[in-house]
Amino acid sequence: MTEAVAAQDEQTPYERVGGGAAVKVVVDRFYELVLADETLAPYFTDSDLTNLKRHQVQLISHLLDGPVSYEGRELRDAHAGLAITPEAYARVTEHLVGVLVDAGVPDDIIASLGGTLGAVEPEIVAPQN
Repeated sequence: MTEAVAAQDEQTPYERVGGGAAVKVVVDRFYELVLADETLAPYFTDSDLTNLKRHQVQLISHLLDGPVSYEGRELRDAHAGLAITPEAYARVTEHLVGVLVDAGVPDDIIASLGGTLGAVEPEIVAPQN
């Protein structure tokens, strides 16, 4: 094994993406895209965007094994009453994955986060009749 590969294996995903500063850049760009998306923007009309971004940075950092604890509400509680559709959730996922790709996040980390997004979808998307 080369030294570069060995060093990469010793780093957490959080360290591999560039740490807190990189996560913040990703979250800021993600919300720029989401708020510019006419399908998604209405979901955020009455949101405290500063608080929302802070929680998103905490959540992504936590998922990447960073030294940050997520202090937000449970996902189901946080999204209750928003009537999020499967289509809206898919668009949010597309925006996040696109930002991660544009930021140069390694494919294995994107795949891991994508798996998490798929796993938590039932907690976020409103039940469909």
